Amino acid sequence: MNDSIDLIQAIVLGFIQGATEFIPISSSGHLVIVPWLFGWDKPSLLFDTMLHWGTLLAIFIVFWRDFLAMIRAWFQSIARRSLADPDARTAWFIIVGTLPAVAAALLFEDQLEAMFLNPRGVGFFLLVTAALLFFSEQWTQRRGQEGRALERMTWLDSIVIGAAQALALIPGISRSGSTIAAGLARGIRRDQAARFSFLLGTPAFFGAGLLQVVKVMGADANLLVGNLTPIIVGFVVSAVTGVVVIRFLLDYLRSHSLYIFAAYCVVLGLFTIGLSFVR
Repeated sequence: MNDSIDLIQAIVLGFIQGATEFIPISSSGHLVIVPWLFGWDKPSLLFDTMLHWGTLLAIFIVFWRDFLAMIRAWFQSIARRSLADPDARTAWFIIVGTLPAVAAALLFEDQLEAMFLNPRGVGFFLLVTAALLFFSEQWTQRRGQEGRALERMTWLDSIVIGAAQALALIPGISRSGSTIAAGLARGIRRDQAARFSFLLGTPAFFGAGLLQVVKVMGADANLLVGNLTPIIVGFVVSAVTGVVVIRFLLDYLRSHSLYIFAAYCVVLGLFTIGLSFVR
């Protein structure tokens, strides 16, 4: 991490990551826009990775019982060659849903990294996120049904939602927003789509973070020690914020729509695009 990233910036960026990873307004987009807006140096890859691992920890804290149940059911499904247990099916759906993002990250790594240097592009893709949220809500209202629970998910549901997660590798397209929108489009209940979205993010967060840590440590083993305090602060703030936001959002989406988040993405996207021309 650059020496100019101080503790205040670590706290701000940790809070932004913890909140916007789960609120469907694009954490990657905010982590591009905020440093650009305030003239901060771009955070290092290691710092960014630890922020994402903070949100990974938040998911484990909130859903640890679900993970224990899914892991146990997953092993039993292999031994019994049966997917009768809903927890086993959810575990397999998470594995299948992760594959599109893995493939996209491997195929388009250089192009995706270049997009993180383009705030105007981020502003445009925030508008795409807004469109996804808006039209998924429109589809839900026209369908006029409450929607399915996770126990009634299908393989096609997991593939479609996984493809939406792959799309969210582009900064400005919200991972939670695109996956929740895909879940709604597939007829899954709003709060259940959010729940699966959060669970689906765990393999991607862990795997991508581990690869980046290995890459950074291989390049400079002293990097972690020299910036340990801001990294720890950012990690903790991201994790604590993430726990609060996950619990809030799961409750909020039981009775509220995604329109407010779509409106926010429109405002921030247009502001970012406009400011990019002025600058």
